[in-house]
Amino acid sequence: MTVVACAVGLLGADGRWIRFAPTPEERYALLIGTDGGSSARASATSDELVALAIAYFAEELPEPSEALAATHGDIAALIRHVAGEAEEMEHARYLAEAVDAIDDGLAADVVVGRLSRCLSSAEEPEAFLRRRAAELLGRA
Repeated sequence: MTVVACAVGLLGADGRWIRFAPTPEERYALLIGTDGGSSARASATSDELVALAIAYFAEELPEPSEALAATHGDIAALIRHVAGEAEEMEHARYLAEAVDAIDDGLAADVVVGRLSRCLSSAEEPEAFLRRRAAELLGRA
């Protein structure tokens, strides 16, 4: 079975997409790549996955083509996974509230607000993802 990576947005003029994909270990990977494939890959942290969800709803990054794009359902599954892995009760509650907002189809700004409470970093999600991509590509 081939697992297709879901793209959230374009990172720059060089055509690199930031993506996520489930792994055989029932985790998620963070991928940076072009239309032709992955250039860099790492096991994704919960902050990276939440930042990807925020980027999806905030629409701050140029959108990928429909063939590459993550769907609302992909993002909901991603956040459900993070919620299932949460160890702290308060963090798990915030993630559950974010999942509810996604499932209920609440406005994007409401979803972004709920997801933002789930981050442990004060860094803006888009800046965080760009920095992380540069680290993975060895440009940091």
